[in-house]
Amino acid sequence: MTQLVRFDQAALNRALIGFDQLFDSFESRFANQLTTNYPPHNVVKTDEDTYVIEMAVAGFKKSEIAVEVEQDMLTIRGGASAPNETAQRMYLHRGLSSRDFERTFSLAEHMIVKGAEIKDGILTITIERIVPEDKKPRLIDIVEVK
Repeated sequence: MTQLVRFDQAALNRALIGFDQLFDSFESRFANQLTTNYPPHNVVKTDEDTYVIEMAVAGFKKSEIAVEVEQDMLTIRGGASAPNETAQRMYLHRGLSSRDFERTFSLAEHMIVKGAEIKDGILTITIERIVPEDKKPRLIDIVEVK
């Protein structure tokens, strides 16, 4: 069973200078994600630097879904563009939801959204970590002085 664990943010702020915004962002993002599980999704790490988000968007057309990246935030929105024709139907059981949604994911530094595609009711978004050359570890040549 998954258990929510709270940590002492004040103690971390005293020990890690300049990370206060990170902790505030983490707590607010995490708390907002607990309120809904719609639409269901997977986050898959396919290799060391590549991630894939798979989101169930059955019933939505491509034109009704928006994938937006702004700074370090990936936002996926879905909304019906036309009046729902199923409003006149009488459902005996309705297990498929068709409500509007918005899911937000925080992206780590150097994460680039490479693309998105819909196939068989699954929206797949590929994200890759691309670290610039000047940020990668490098070996410094030691010169021997005589």
